[in-house]
Amino acid sequence: MVRIPQRLPGEGEHISPMPYPTFQLKGSRFIDSLQITVEEYVHIRTGARHYHIAADNEENVFSVAFRTVPADSTGVAHILEHTVLCGSERFPVRDPFFMMTRRSLNTFMNAFTGSDWTAYPFASKNRKDFMNLLEVYLDAVFFASLDRYDFLQEGHRLEFQEPADCHSGLTYRGIVYNEMKGAMSSPVSELWQKLSHHLYPTTTYHYNSGGDPECIPQLTYEQLLDFYRTHYHPGNAIFTTYGDMDPQDIQQQLEEKALHRFADSMTPVLVGDEQRFDAPLRANEVYALDEESLTEKTHIVMGWLLGKNTDLQELFNAELLASILLDNSASPLRHALETTALGSSPSPLCGLEESSREMCFVCGLEGSEPQRADEVEALIMEILNQVATEGVPREVAEAALHQLELEYREIGGDSLPFGLQIILQALPAAIHDGDPVAMLDIDPVLNHLREQIQNPAFIPGLVRRFFLDNPHRVRLVMAPDANLGQEREAREQQQLQRILESLSEAEREQLVERAALLQSRQQAVQDESILPCVTLEDVPADIHVPQPAGRELGPWPAGVYHQETNGLVYLQAVAELPQLPDDLLDSFSLYTSFVTELGCAGDDYLETQRRMSRSTGGIGASASMRGNVDDPARFRGFFSLGGKALDRNTRPMVELIADFYHRSRFDEKRRIRELVSQKRAAREQSITGSGHQLAMTAATSRISPVSALSHRLRGLMGISRLKQLDTQLGDEANLQKLLLDFSRIHAILTEAPLQFLCVGRPEVAAEAAQALVDTFGKSQTAGHHQPLAFTAAQGELAHQMWITNTQVHFCAKAYPTVASGHPDAAALAVLGGFLRNGYLHRAIREQGGAYGGGASQDSTTGAFRFFSYRDPRLEETLADFDRSVQWLLEKDHPWQKVEEAILGVISGMDKPASPAGEAHKSFFDELYGRTPEHRLLLRQRVLNVTLADLQRVAAAYLQPGRGHIAVVSHSESRNRAEKLSMEVFRV
Repeated sequence: MVRIPQRLPGEGEHISPMPYPTFQLKGSRFIDSLQITVEEYVHIRTGARHYHIAADNEENVFSVAFRTVPADSTGVAHILEHTVLCGSERFPVRDPFFMMTRRSLNTFMNAFTGSDWTAYPFASKNRKDFMNLLEVYLDAVFFASLDRYDFLQEGHRLEFQEPADCHSGLTYRGIVYNEMKGAMSSPVSELWQKLSHHLYPTTTYHYNSGGDPECIPQLTYEQLLDFYRTHYHPGNAIFTTYGDMDPQDIQQQLEEKALHRFADSMTPVLVGDEQRFDAPLRANEVYALDEESLTEKTHIVMGWLLGKNTDLQELFNAELLASILLDNSASPLRHALETTALGSSPSPLCGLEESSREMCFVCGLEGSEPQRADEVEALIMEILNQVATEGVPREVAEAALHQLELEYREIGGDSLPFGLQIILQALPAAIHDGDPVAMLDIDPVLNHLREQIQNPAFIPGLVRRFFLDNPHRVRLVMAPDANLGQEREAREQQQLQRILESLSEAEREQLVERAALLQSRQQAVQDESILPCVTLEDVPADIHVPQPAGRELGPWPAGVYHQETNGLVYLQAVAELPQLPDDLLDSFSLYTSFVTELGCAGDDYLETQRRMSRSTGGIGASASMRGNVDDPARFRGFFSLGGKALDRNTRPMVELIADFYHRSRFDEKRRIRELVSQKRAAREQSITGSGHQLAMTAATSRISPVSALSHRLRGLMGISRLKQLDTQLGDEANLQKLLLDFSRIHAILTEAPLQFLCVGRPEVAAEAAQALVDTFGKSQTAGHHQPLAFTAAQGELAHQMWITNTQVHFCAKAYPTVASGHPDAAALAVLGGFLRNGYLHRAIREQGGAYGGGASQDSTTGAFRFFSYRDPRLEETLADFDRSVQWLLEKDHPWQKVEEAILGVISGMDKPASPAGEAHKSFFDELYGRTPEHRLLLRQRVLNVTLADLQRVAAAYLQPGRGHIAVVSHSESRNRAEKLSMEVFRV
């Protein structure tokens, strides 16, 4: 039974308004733990559902989602998502989505393609802006233009390598095509697709919903139109809104702008039940790996098909069991996978995948060999049998349930708006005709689980039912193949050659003409006046910066912030980074990653992990660095060690932080060896997703000390050195040196002056203060403190190419500029958006086919940076960076374009975060000199930027010959590096 709280008006419950006449209210439920009311409405004529989540939050969120169920891997749902946003009936401009990002004060705008749904969400704190975006989104999804040329641009097309030369070779182009080439360069992405292919043989999850690059060219324009007609109907749609708006106002817009045009309902698109196996399946696959050594690069994973994600009890049973087995290094299955010699580290896929209608659980190893598959399977089954036979201690189950409760109660909003996080949590149930409200009101199921885990047979019973007695499982062995990439490329070239040879002269001329028409369309001036917009008059005058309620915790200096954090407390011990000997710098980033993964206070890491799981939501360490507000060549850095916990666990969390700070252990050799292998795998896998960031860091590494350190410690140079270290730690002397490095770093860090950050309810601060006195003492011995200093390499420009396992390029070019306190910083910030909006988006994405590209001012490092993301081009993109500056300087530009760029900067400045995140930002901004007064001055300068300012700073700072270049690419680009005068490095 789901508890529906009975509340009197005025006791905090939202009073539901009457729905708009064309909608019917189906139910309303107040959820006390989240302080929201969820109202369910249905559109009477079409059957469209609307869930309104009423909350005291001015950041309002909208989402419309459709069940999208592809029956192949051509990427039809993904390409449709892109093409839908390329113009509509009322807004017949080429690119309304990206145009609205410039004409808006949105705090979030995007679109997502999942395995069985496509969603179009946005968020804004401005009511006028929200309604503007709602109007554009509704017209886009229900009355999309779906122009054939947008399909060619966004999806795929055949084009000559020289578009105007019908005798040059053919090639495939398209934004999604190149996006998925980049995405599928990741072995982990390929592993997931291969596992899904085998685990789901008869349902939509069998296919790659994003699109397999080898299959994408098979999709026709007519198939795209047909998919749109059968999926994008209100009867197949789920509207969700969040915030403090009146749902009747939203429903009126839904009716008037879209729903009144649809005369009937439709049978919703549904995902059927998977055909269950009678016996386990073993499969073998290969993946492309462009490296000299293929030793210990095999992935071995096992996957089980579980129950439906619409069954709340079954979902939380599975989440609880996954947490018990895999949550931390003391969990039985993770411990076995981390410590076995059969592979280097647990697979990144380990865990529960709950977004599919029928969930799956995955575990396994990476860094293994194909011949070890039987042993890996035996190890996993042995652990599962052990848990099924012996069970787990009750405190282990209680700790896992504690983690679920903490995760659920935490108010997010730092990466996605909190309202959107809630919407996405409920969406899978709504998509599959479950109860999305129950997915939010989980207190009843948590209480039921607390009762269940008192029974020693409960967890063993789940293990037997989910795993041991479940024949629907797959063991997948995915081995590296050094020739596969070349073979795929050869197949593609052979296919293109066959097509080329089959073309008549007339057909060749048609391709040339089509390319010219597409280019002309991309360059045509759009009538943007038909799109709604906000102006600088709509920008709020003030900014919200949380201020500390106190500057002390007991005798310790601190930032104490009273924020509504839904029963959680956040605490960090913070020290300014001291000067470290150069020989310790390369070990420093590993130290920050590992210090809380090791033992402390006399306990080994296993007992420490158990202790952490019982009383906190995790303890971690990190370091950050920023250039001075007046001079990026001078900088400060801070080390922080802390975590989060439920209020009732404030003291245990403080005690754990103190034990890590004062009594950390650096003698667990095997554990550190395991952590290095895991870290190496994770950093290598991050390249295909963050290659543009890594390229920009490399490009700025000779501009500022912060970038130089970042490149050395966490960037491409750091990844390369980590790979070397991982191979060297087989030598006992090297391992012993690393342990000694950690001890030396720790000794130096703990001598630095200490302060604290505390975020939570007012009454928590007093308990935290007393706990700090009891654990850290009443004072710190004063000593000489020398802050960390480092100088960026001076001299010639950085022109670098970094070779890795990717099918696309990530390009970056950087110029030295100024810090945030300089009067030109505001114009440079606006310049980034202006160049992106006016030139780079069209040249790099629309015409060049890259998934993304742009420019930005980074005042923390004093650098202006161009970038491209998952880019099929290299030299042409670098040239486009330069041409964008010429375009700015040589042409006259309307004020509206400057205003749009200003709005983009202001939108980024004003983007809200979680309550804890806002406090964290305020605290560290002040440490780095970014006071509220400084932020307000910068904001005012941004609002006053003119076109003349943009042209002036571009001419002053982005001068020919001053740019530093870095490119992340593949081995076939080596021969191009010499022509570009680039140093070549292997990641």
